[in-house]
Amino acid sequence: MNERLPYLREKTSKLTVSPGVYRMRDKSGGIIYIGKAKNLKNRVTSYFRENPDHTPKVAKMVSHVYDYDFIVTDSEYEALVLECSMIKQHMPKYNILLKDDKGYSFIKISDEEYPRITAEMQKKGEGTFLGPYTSTFVTRQTVEEANKVFSLPSCKRVFPRDFGKYRPCLNFHIKQCMGVCRGKTDPEEYRSIVRQAEDYIRNGSEASVETLTEQMNIAAENLDFELAARLRDRISAIKRAADDQKIIHEDMKDTDIIAMSQNGESSCAAVLMYRGGRLFDRAEYDLGAPDSEENMLEDFVLQYYSDPTKIPREIIVEEELPNGEMVERLLREKCGRAVDLFSRKRGKGLKLIMMAKANAEESLAIKVGRSGKEIAALEALGKLLGLPEPPVYIEAYDISNLGSSSMVAGMVVFENGRPLKKAYKRFSIKETAIQNDYASMREVLERRFRHYQDASETDEGFSRMPDLILLDGGKGQVNAVEPILREMGIDVPLFGMVKDNNHRTRAIATSGAEISISGTKSAFMLVTRIQDEVHRFSITYQRKKHGKQSYEMGITQIKGIGEKKALKLFTAFKTRDALKKASAEEIAKAMGINHDLAEQVREYIQNEMHPAN
Repeated sequence: MNERLPYLREKTSKLTVSPGVYRMRDKSGGIIYIGKAKNLKNRVTSYFRENPDHTPKVAKMVSHVYDYDFIVTDSEYEALVLECSMIKQHMPKYNILLKDDKGYSFIKISDEEYPRITAEMQKKGEGTFLGPYTSTFVTRQTVEEANKVFSLPSCKRVFPRDFGKYRPCLNFHIKQCMGVCRGKTDPEEYRSIVRQAEDYIRNGSEASVETLTEQMNIAAENLDFELAARLRDRISAIKRAADDQKIIHEDMKDTDIIAMSQNGESSCAAVLMYRGGRLFDRAEYDLGAPDSEENMLEDFVLQYYSDPTKIPREIIVEEELPNGEMVERLLREKCGRAVDLFSRKRGKGLKLIMMAKANAEESLAIKVGRSGKEIAALEALGKLLGLPEPPVYIEAYDISNLGSSSMVAGMVVFENGRPLKKAYKRFSIKETAIQNDYASMREVLERRFRHYQDASETDEGFSRMPDLILLDGGKGQVNAVEPILREMGIDVPLFGMVKDNNHRTRAIATSGAEISISGTKSAFMLVTRIQDEVHRFSITYQRKKHGKQSYEMGITQIKGIGEKKALKLFTAFKTRDALKKASAEEIAKAMGINHDLAEQVREYIQNEMHPAN
């Protein structure tokens, strides 16, 4: 809690409603954040109001604000220009600060009977090297596209040494490799194809098609129809590849594609740069703690293009920017020429945005030690459920029982898309005497959050507040639990996981409706995995408990042994192995019974462990 809030609110109440730029300062007077506003009073007031709905990043910034100052401008556009200039000058802690790392790599065409095209970090070995390229990613993507378009092998087999040793791999069967491993490809013809692939890499698909078309026409004039047919097929392959490949785009002469990814703790932006119709470079930038995605994207664009020489003629962004027209105008004035800024929701532009987003996800995944797919799944699930940010820490619950006996519940935890098994918890249902899944779920959630509210609680599985709670079941379970959480002051998004008649995940339930998740594959797979894991965990506990109860009941059939004495036995010897090894004297001491009765108990245990055939 910022002790300066009363002062800041009082100061803000007298602020002008004109557009301008505000500068938040810490106790030492240093500038920690710079922002622009169409209406200074409304914007600054939003930071210091009584019940703010800030993102964690903004909340942290506000907690450090000691004072602020401002500069009034004549228009919102002037405020935007001034904000960009001041951020570049002062580099405030809570504004986006851009850093990236560059590497260099090469494309190698090996010098051997059957040359290979590979991406390399250094010039090693004999062969032809293309480059250097400033982006390892672009190099690898280019090699992958060339090998795919020209059906060249990308496996680790050595030719001609490995001819006929192995069956052709999957790439051959799906027509992405010519199957050199079969030993039926002429070396000279193969090298000709490699030269075509090299020309494709150097000059692009359009130039390659022109060259191959000329060669095809010459072959036809010379009546070499077999060669002409192969060249025709190669031209068709290049044209087909041009519809799907993402490396060469003749219509993107000077274009940047920008997308973002967030995971609840961090965020990242990725830029794909096309120059001269082909992918020239790629860069990722760590943007720090997440905020509103549209605002972060706009801030990133303004920071990234602070240097006029970096501004391309076309910028495609993932989402419409809040002040898109003003940003476009600012970029045009900076570089003194036309600049188009827009988003794409379909076609090739969308494919490239998804490619940029995948790169941002992978970069973020490396930082948090997770895969790009896991980051994407959490982001997709958060958007599907309308959460303000991706749920990093998820708890899921399931009830398992056999009638009114062995009623138990399991709690599993997923952190950053993966099971956190050390935080799993098991519950025996205590307050519900008969089978009632709704009442059991209420009891479990109430007990779980009583632990959370206990100031002395140190267990990690109880002391942390989840970002999302998932219950195995539909809206009935959600409606049963919601009132308990409200009474306890627990404000966590709560949903049910609904199965179909075949016990497969079908939808997410709210208190009054269902949200289909089948159309969002990554989110669907994550929820399915969570639902399967919580069911496995709870049913395993239920079976174990039921088996132990059956065993205890068998011992109580011995005359003179009641439930209390049986409980003493199982408290002293917690496993069947320990019971099997126990002597009559040890059993007598644990249960407080005489030696003869202990011998009967020991005999029962041995027979139970080794029943007669």
